[in-house]
Amino acid sequence: MDSPSPDPPSSLSVDSVADRLKYQSLKEQDNDNINNKSKNVKLSLEDLNWDHSFVRELPGDPRSDSIPRQVLHACYTKVLPSAEVENPKLVAWSDSVADLLDLDAKEFERPDFPLKFSGASPLAGAVPYAQCYGGHQFGTWAGQLGDGRAITLGEILNSKLERWEVQLKGAGKTPYSRFADGLAVLRSSIREFLCSEAMHFLGIPTTRALCLVTTGKFVARDMFYDGNPKEEPGAIVCRVAQSFLRFGSFQIHASRGEEDLGVVRALADYAIRHHFPRIENISKTESLSFSTGDDDQSVVDLTSNKYAAWIVEIAERTASLVAKWQGVGFTHGVLNTDNMSILGLTIDYGPFGFLDAFDPSYTPNTTDLPGRRYCFANQPDIGLWNIAQFASTLKAAHLISDKEANYAMERYGTKFMDEYEAIMSQKVGLQKYNKQLVNKLLNNLAVDKVDYTNFFRSLSNIKADPGIPEKELLMPLKAVLLDIGKERKEAWASWVQSYIQELVASGISDEERKASMDSVNPKYVLRNYLCQSAIDAAELGDFGEVRRLLKVMEQPYDEQPGMEKYARLPPAWAYRPGVCMLSCSS
Repeated sequence: MDSPSPDPPSSLSVDSVADRLKYQSLKEQDNDNINNKSKNVKLSLEDLNWDHSFVRELPGDPRSDSIPRQVLHACYTKVLPSAEVENPKLVAWSDSVADLLDLDAKEFERPDFPLKFSGASPLAGAVPYAQCYGGHQFGTWAGQLGDGRAITLGEILNSKLERWEVQLKGAGKTPYSRFADGLAVLRSSIREFLCSEAMHFLGIPTTRALCLVTTGKFVARDMFYDGNPKEEPGAIVCRVAQSFLRFGSFQIHASRGEEDLGVVRALADYAIRHHFPRIENISKTESLSFSTGDDDQSVVDLTSNKYAAWIVEIAERTASLVAKWQGVGFTHGVLNTDNMSILGLTIDYGPFGFLDAFDPSYTPNTTDLPGRRYCFANQPDIGLWNIAQFASTLKAAHLISDKEANYAMERYGTKFMDEYEAIMSQKVGLQKYNKQLVNKLLNNLAVDKVDYTNFFRSLSNIKADPGIPEKELLMPLKAVLLDIGKERKEAWASWVQSYIQELVASGISDEERKASMDSVNPKYVLRNYLCQSAIDAAELGDFGEVRRLLKVMEQPYDEQPGMEKYARLPPAWAYRPGVCMLSCSS
């Protein structure tokens, strides 16, 4: 860590603040010993190191039944998995997530593994509960929502002393299920399992997925909300994250008035203690103060109020996350405040979609079609809107001031632009952001509906050679610039000429630049049609494609000879309803 700046507080580097407020790490002198020890730890299910800080330290529901109701003054309800199961089967699993938990990969081979991760057979040491939260859905306050079909089994402390919450999604009814059945289908569960892991290997913060099992039972779902439900195979995905706390986890208690504001504070203290411990220990000597105006009253001192420092970090993590989404062409689809992680993780994979043909107005969610609130281009603004709602919650609980809330939102905007410009510069292989060049590129991509992923992967083939004949300028891009006429070819040639001038000025060799660009522009992303192919096979009992697709997505930046079909453009059938666009029905 850098030493504190000797500069006056008002001129302290904002980046240095971000550095000080990063995830808590153990002392450097202890890290090597702990890491070496952890490499050798491989535990059975019975030997996992469970902890239950959430239920131990926060107020809970005195009732433990799953009757739908308003749960007041409580952060959770203890409830057991209750999904009906008949001969459950293991569809897929992640060795990478097993390593996080110190779980021996041989445990996946146990005959009773599907029973335990369908909830049919209890896991020793687990204390299951469902979390209470609310949220704004499509911009409107929806009141109590909560874990309507997700049941947390508890937290596992691994040998690195990391805390991982383990949760079964689709495990049965809870008090938060409202009129739903608490179950999930194989179709949506495959999508969540695969995308959780695909996003991680793309380098994007996300919840993870340990495994996916079928229940052996069928579940009725009206996929298109057209009054024609059909029976689909049931499934349960085991999700893993350091915390599943959302903006809505705090909003619900603030919405219930003065009586529950203490719960907001208790939950904030819990989150800071366990997930932002460096904020708890910020020293007054660090002088993390910033001017937000011209007068002395416009100074925000992050050392005098831990909750102000906390929301600033949440705002910056959220901004960084959204910038990464924009860089890779990911559209979440349902950015309600109950789907916003306080850790800056991508959470709750429903009708998501990666861009195929570049379209800033693309939304993968049929429910979002009328206003396209959550379309690709709107995600940065929606992230800020959601931060504003979270800030309002903390203000209502008297944890931060108006000035501190405004500063957090200001930091969101600054952090987003810094990250986005850095990402887009890396994607085009330049060391400095060229706004005009990038904006013209994105405009060209939109006009010609060029595939976002394949274009940027191909862009690294352009050479920094100003002597290339005009008729050969587009040769490196011929596989991605399809069906464009003479006028559009001229527009692209003009852009490529400007781009080559920038490459020449950068002084970086073609080989070095290509390696750098290929390390940030994936060859493989989890396109919706790839998911659907795996789903179609799995619904017939063949889980091989789910497993193959997982392996491909674990190395998205590598060429992977023989796997090229997973980088192809969507076939015609991929544009049918239920593939390119989906509903929230799952």
